[in-house]
Amino acid sequence: MENYLKNTAMLNYKAQQIADLVDAQKWNVLNEFDKIGAVYDFVQNKILLGYNKYDNLAATQVLADGIGQCNTKATLLMALLRAVGIPCRLHGSKVTKVFQRSLMPKIMAKLAPPLIVHTWAEVYRNGEWLSLEGVITDKKYIVGLQKMFPDHKGKFFDYAVAVKDFNNLQIDWNGKNTTVQQQALAEDLGVFDTPDEFYAEYKQEYRGIKKFMYENIGRKIMTKKVEKIRCYDDNKR
Repeated sequence: MENYLKNTAMLNYKAQQIADLVDAQKWNVLNEFDKIGAVYDFVQNKILLGYNKYDNLAATQVLADGIGQCNTKATLLMALLRAVGIPCRLHGSKVTKVFQRSLMPKIMAKLAPPLIVHTWAEVYRNGEWLSLEGVITDKKYIVGLQKMFPDHKGKFFDYAVAVKDFNNLQIDWNGKNTTVQQQALAEDLGVFDTPDEFYAEYKQEYRGIKKFMYENIGRKIMTKKVEKIRCYDDNKR
């Protein structure tokens, strides 16, 4: 289990910012189940869905950004879990870009590679590894999305959500797997002790002008679209 509790350059949970957060939230006085739940809720709903400039940010930078997508939220979630003594690891994959099509600017949708690097944290509890992928989308965003599509039933595959049942989402921590994007899974890359190891081997297939456009334009537009959906009712008035 020591490998799943390591402090690293990306999982820098010994940094003062994270130590102060853990103390302020009083997570260390909780039992194991509630520790996982409290940390999960914080990353899910206090770090809102949004698109950071890079995937391989340190946990402290994701915390400072105040937003995150699948890869950056996985890093922060792992750092906070390790900070309270919960073993965790990273699961890497590639997903089809199609399930984000309505958030992407049209030019970005064309320029983006067919498959996108996607990760989620897994926590070790009661002798098994559990997926915590459902942490990606904050609940305000999901509520806004459901208000946009009040009559939708069954599979949903758009707006950064890829699930079997849009009206029965498995995104709350209850001691079982959580998921919100795995229906877009196209290639499994296996498990890694740390995101540092994963990103040393795998990176998004953006190069040159594509990389520049995503980092400086595309991701900002996507984050603004997410913000509008989160405030869907207000936007209609």
